[in-house]
Amino acid sequence: METTRLSSKGQVILPKAVRESHHWAPGTEFVVEDTPEGVLLRPAKSFKPTRLEDVIGCTGYKGPAKTLEEMEEAIAKGIKERHARG
Repeated sequence: METTRLSSKGQVILPKAVRESHHWAPGTEFVVEDTPEGVLLRPAKSFKPTRLEDVIGCTGYKGPAKTLEEMEEAIAKGIKERHARG
C-alpha cells in the first residue's frame, strides 16, 4: 500500500503506479464522494447522458423521413456490398 499527503493547497498526488494501472492521464477529471470509510475518487464520465430528443437531426440529413422498411433495406444493401468487397 502506498501513501501520499495533502499539500497546503489541498492537493493530493496519486502514486504513479495507481495512475498507470488505471490509465489516468494528466487532466483526468474525478468525481469526489465522501463515504463513511473515507473519500472515494472516480473518473468523471466523458459525456453527459443524452436523450434522443436532444440529438435527433444532428447528422445534417435534410431529405424526407425514411420508413423503417427503407432503413432496413439500406442496411441489408450495405452489408451485401461490404461482404462482396471482402
